[in-house]
Amino acid sequence: MVSFAQGIDALNQSMSELRDIDVSFEFFPPKSPKMEETLWKSVERLAPLKPAYMSVTYGANSGERDRTHDVVKRIHQQTGVAAVPHLTCVDASKEELRQIAKDYWDTGIRRIVALRGDLPNGVEKTEMYASDLVALLKDVADFDVSVAAYPEKHPEAPNAQFDLLNLRRKAEAGASEAITQFFFDTSVFLRFRDRAAAAGIDLDIVPGILPVTNYQTLIKFAGFTNVHVPGWLHRQFEGLDEDDHTTRNLLGANIAMEQVKVLAQEGVKHFHFYTLNRSELSYAICHMLGARG
Repeated sequence: MVSFAQGIDALNQSMSELRDIDVSFEFFPPKSPKMEETLWKSVERLAPLKPAYMSVTYGANSGERDRTHDVVKRIHQQTGVAAVPHLTCVDASKEELRQIAKDYWDTGIRRIVALRGDLPNGVEKTEMYASDLVALLKDVADFDVSVAAYPEKHPEAPNAQFDLLNLRRKAEAGASEAITQFFFDTSVFLRFRDRAAAAGIDLDIVPGILPVTNYQTLIKFAGFTNVHVPGWLHRQFEGLDEDDHTTRNLLGANIAMEQVKVLAQEGVKHFHFYTLNRSELSYAICHMLGARG
């Protein structure tokens, strides 16, 4: 018991001594006035933490594209934080993508998250992939380009090695950073980071952290992203569906904090938070990491 307590104390002590930790936050475009109010409250709460950037996801239809543009530009103009749009290539021509990229560059945007995007129903192949989009963006201007990485393998990849080779193609096309899909087993991320390094992939690999605020939403996300939800996490939330949301938030924050502590001990210097447009849990975790408003 004493050695366990000493281990916890040493871990917490080391956390208090952390320096030079970067954080970033991901949001999605709001679809209603109430969701918009929640989004901007969260942006205003998190911006003083001086994140490396705030990214905004990108939908396939033109209406959501416009909302992404609007949110990105407002973050860029009003917060002083670097705003980073997601951009997908399955739903636009090369000329359209070039024009979008030029517009962003002219607005002052210097980083883009380049993604293939979800294939439309009935479509199995596309003319462009994320590596092609990276090359296109680098041809338009000297963007910093982030891409996606999948520690537990992309759902469509036939095997983990194929997935890793695809990540290397994105790096060779000019990407500088890979943001991972969320995960709950920290060893999965650490093994993936080691395998990427062994494969000669020269990218900053940033862990994507999802603080769980809604267990049912988590199960839905995990179902279509190939993320394993461990048995211990199921047991943590068992019986809490109707419970006060404060209990679930405390559990979610604690789980994410434990992940972040272990990863920080393993040398991770940048954490990307999937906020789901909420600020409370991400703010608390960043405070623990030493980010202060």
